[in-house]
Amino acid sequence: MNNSTFALPPGLMYDDASPEWMSKADNAWQLTAATLVGMQSVPGLIILYGGAVKKKWAVNSAFMAFYAFACVLVCWVGWGYHMSFGTPLFTSAPFWGKADVALDQKFLFTQAFLGKFPNATMVYFQFVFAAITLILIAGALLGRMNFYAWMLFVPLWLTFSYTVGAYSIWSPKGWLALKGIIDYSGGYVIHLSSGVAGFTAAYWVGPRSTKDRERFPPNNILLMLTGAGLLWMGWTGFNGGDPYVVSMDASLAVLNTHVCTATSLLTWLALDVIFFRKPSVIGAVQGMITGLVCITPAAGVVQGWAAIIMGILSGSIPWYTMMVVHKKSMLLQKVDDTMAVLHTHAIAGALGGLLTGLFAHPKLNYLFYSTYGTYVGLFYGIDMRRFKAGARQVGIQLLGVLFVVTLNVVVTSLVCLLVQLIVPLRMSEEDMEIGDEAAHGEEAYAIWGQGEKLDNSRHGAYDIESSAKGRARSAGNIEMA
Repeated sequence: MNNSTFALPPGLMYDDASPEWMSKADNAWQLTAATLVGMQSVPGLIILYGGAVKKKWAVNSAFMAFYAFACVLVCWVGWGYHMSFGTPLFTSAPFWGKADVALDQKFLFTQAFLGKFPNATMVYFQFVFAAITLILIAGALLGRMNFYAWMLFVPLWLTFSYTVGAYSIWSPKGWLALKGIIDYSGGYVIHLSSGVAGFTAAYWVGPRSTKDRERFPPNNILLMLTGAGLLWMGWTGFNGGDPYVVSMDASLAVLNTHVCTATSLLTWLALDVIFFRKPSVIGAVQGMITGLVCITPAAGVVQGWAAIIMGILSGSIPWYTMMVVHKKSMLLQKVDDTMAVLHTHAIAGALGGLLTGLFAHPKLNYLFYSTYGTYVGLFYGIDMRRFKAGARQVGIQLLGVLFVVTLNVVVTSLVCLLVQLIVPLRMSEEDMEIGDEAAHGEEAYAIWGQGEKLDNSRHGAYDIESSAKGRARSAGNIEMA
């Protein structure tokens, strides 16, 4: 019989660009999932932040996210990826990798440490998670952080905080990964981390102006909803991409993600109606976010009914901490967390991590980790051996919470103190009164006739010549001063 009868179609043949170890389907899905996560940031959170703040802060808020996305990518391929997933820097204390460049084709074209696709795909996939973490931190600092301070904060925090958390929890050689922590897609590495870091940085940066703290209405709720929608739909890639294979577990993770999110949104909405007599759009967005965050550490390792329970709890517990506890706590009142990332990300992320220790199903953990009996939720302790394993799992999940909180409080504080030695963390009171025009010389919306009223306006079509003249005048003023 002629062997050519069984030859693969030309598009599926192995060659130098498609080696035998690579799955084209897995590689295609991983690139798609990474792009979906990237779109959560650009344009998702850019639009959400730009619409959720006062008009005078729309440009600055969106620009903080835009800058962070670009800056993280350059740092990531320069040194961040290997510090998060490479060779351990300290073999006796595996919590950090050795810095190295991830740009050489010899490295990028070899098989990734997980999955049937090249390192180039893994570097890109992990980058979008690192980028969104920094952008979530920005949410706590909107409306007053000096943009130059933010430009320094991003690479420093990525280098000294994110890489440590990612290596410890996600790298196969990380110390918490070796202990058996379950963080399916970033409840700890991304959400608990960004929530604690954002709140800590907000403490050091200081509050918005008194006027902004007292009244800070969204300038465009429909635009905010558009960003929220991109965030929600992009979570399909956020959780669906983490099995690193096109599998039933990926499908379950996607379904659980949306079920939990919808339940959380409805729970938050119901509480708003019961206690405030009005269904709030902003509240619904908060409930959506807490649902997405809570299911993230558990998405592919819990059953659908557990996702419903997690949605109810993520829509109620962060609601209570935000609406009740926050108003009674002197510390929480003192720290100006603009987008409430402490509640929507830190508390929801910690809640999701601990609930994972309760609901993680042994078979589903086997599908994800390829080991049976090591990862067991407490509620599946049908015998003493499994009960002990479940209790241990809860303990490890709690240990992960304590580690991430401590890491981010300490490192974020040190980064802020270092940046503060170079540039002020906070804008001046005069600049905060003006907003975007003072920070960037630009405004978000051109209102007819307003350009003639403002000498330094950048409204309407961007005029290169007049802009250059304006900047020249500004430079001259600086020299005269």
